[in-house]
Amino acid sequence: MATDRELDVVLFGATSFVGRLCAEYLVRAAPPQARVALAGRSPERLRELQTSLGGRAAEWPLLLADTTDPRSLSELAGVTRVLATTVGPYRRYGLPVLEACVSAGTHYADLTGEVLFMREAIDRFDALAADGGLRIVHGCGFDSIPSDLGVLLLHEAATADGSGQLEDTTLVVRAMKGGPSGGTIASLEGTVDDARSDPELARVLDDPYALSPDREAEPRLGSEQDLRGVQHDRELGMWLGPFVMSAINTRVVRRSNALQGLAYGPRFRYREVMGFGDGPLAAAQAGALAGGVGALEGGLSIKPLRGVLNRVLPSPGEGPSERQREHGFFRIEIHARTSGGARYLCRVAAQGDPGYKATAVMFGESGLCLAFDGEQLPRRAGVLTPATAMGDVLVERLRSAGLTFAVERTS
Repeated sequence: MATDRELDVVLFGATSFVGRLCAEYLVRAAPPQARVALAGRSPERLRELQTSLGGRAAEWPLLLADTTDPRSLSELAGVTRVLATTVGPYRRYGLPVLEACVSAGTHYADLTGEVLFMREAIDRFDALAADGGLRIVHGCGFDSIPSDLGVLLLHEAATADGSGQLEDTTLVVRAMKGGPSGGTIASLEGTVDDARSDPELARVLDDPYALSPDREAEPRLGSEQDLRGVQHDRELGMWLGPFVMSAINTRVVRRSNALQGLAYGPRFRYREVMGFGDGPLAAAQAGALAGGVGALEGGLSIKPLRGVLNRVLPSPGEGPSERQREHGFFRIEIHARTSGGARYLCRVAAQGDPGYKATAVMFGESGLCLAFDGEQLPRRAGVLTPATAMGDVLVERLRSAGLTFAVERTS
């Protein structure tokens, strides 16, 4: 990887809804020596963003690039050590950006929650990135940092205690307040369309180990399916419902385990759910959630119904208001049982809309981590996950930025 670059971090897609939030965060959090640039395809929108940011952003270069122009992407990737992109849907726009980064020897980070894009990135670029010593890191936001880093911390705690390897591990979203953006809806619609048009792609989406580096070494299909209905868990003492991000995050966490040589354990089993407490009201709430998730998936799959939903859902470029972003939050518990019979709990929490304000912090710190913490990062290269690319170094950055990552042994 080349180190003699003009810039440390380029934020591509800076004028998108989430891109603006990430730019605002970098203005506040980037160290004084950081050489940051804002990139996009519209000079007018970039200048407007730069003016609105004020302060140190007035000195940041504005770079033009378009995903349909390979030369512009090559030039963009060639001037920076890290390219952090919010340009999605990623399966539609992201592969040329990735190709430019791999060709230029540039580290890469994104916010994708698209399993099909990640799978294609692995197939096309993992070996090349590994040979070049590059870190290509997907899912550097609410998808999938809380999940991925939380499980890593549980593994490290159990290892330090000599309590054995992780076995049954469940992420429970105990409370969450936030809203979707138009970009998120567009990505979801694209995934639904891909699955409907190609049975092979649908099979990949349904595979719990879709992102494994060695699928043949993993358990057979069907052993770890995502919760779709309602379930009462006696051990956790609560009713559970489906978590819409589980189909993404669980695949990322399982890839982290595989990339570390099954360090979490060969009997590691992982799922993600929403938790509603106990009692009849909790059961009804879990049922209502399951029905709502099913209705949304069904509505997006049927063209006439999608048209109706699109009248009320945000369009690309739209998202939660500033007040909604400030008042959002998430509280997550990850429960684990080890092969030695010990039980651990990791609490992950943040103030701010999970997908936007909190994600801006996670994404901003990921870009800075890749740019400035290279000597402290795990010695891995290729298409990685947050846990395998940045691990504890990113955890400490996020703790310093106000996120909670707290692990305790409960029995």
